Amino acid sequence: MKNLLVVALSLILFSCGATKNVRTKEKIIKGNWTLNKIVYSKTGDYKVTMFKDAPKECFEGSSWKFVPNNNSGTYAINSTDCVSGERDFIFVVQEIDATSGYYDFLLKPKNNENKEGFRLQLTELSETTMQWKQYLNVDGTQFIINMNFTKQ
Repeated sequence: MKNLLVVALSLILFSCGATKNVRTKEKIIKGNWTLNKIVYSKTGDYKVTMFKDAPKECFEGSSWKFVPNNNSGTYAINSTDCVSGERDFIFVVQEIDATSGYYDFLLKPKNNENKEGFRLQLTELSETTMQWKQYLNVDGTQFIINMNFTKQ
């Protein structure tokens, strides 16, 4: 009976932990990144407020730091034309499909009064580059925001 309890507890602990692929992604994400470019899937003049914080132009050139061991980080808006400063967030990487490499990325700003998070796709990750995609619905059609990072 005691052995059965130990086995059951072990299974529960291991099933709750992140997969090996997610831990590998988190190790690569760790560190300092620059959000270089934000590109929309459709041409036009769109007024998008990223993460309910600031316009796209403010985020381009922003500095990001990821600390995977506690799923936290910061981003700093550096543009002089924007409300600059450092913001804290928490994040979660969740593997959806190991074959396709599809990962969900949840970003939750800590100062968000509604405790709202933003679901993104982690579509590319290497030792030097990272890409996120955010899928939105605009006027009944899909609108994609591509965010391209480089590691510092």
